[in-house]
Amino acid sequence: MSAERGRRKTTEGVVISNKMDKTVTVKVTRKMRHEKYGKVVERSKKYYAHDESDAIEVGQKVRIMETRPLSKLKRWRVVEVV
Repeated sequence: MSAERGRRKTTEGVVISNKMDKTVTVKVTRKMRHEKYGKVVERSKKYYAHDESDAIEVGQKVRIMETRPLSKLKRWRVVEVV
């Protein structure tokens, strides 16, 4: 599938909300070194991801993949539960 359409970004995160219909909110956390002070800090970002089965629960770790725009804010879809 990815060979036909080219390389797509994938990332892992934790589901923090599933209140919408066929949509989950995924919080992706990454660790980076602070430019000035050198301390390792966590940065996080929220993504809206499409969940066709509508069965994913809050707290589950999921892998999401970039896709075409599905709505105003939704540009990712859930590939699997990790």
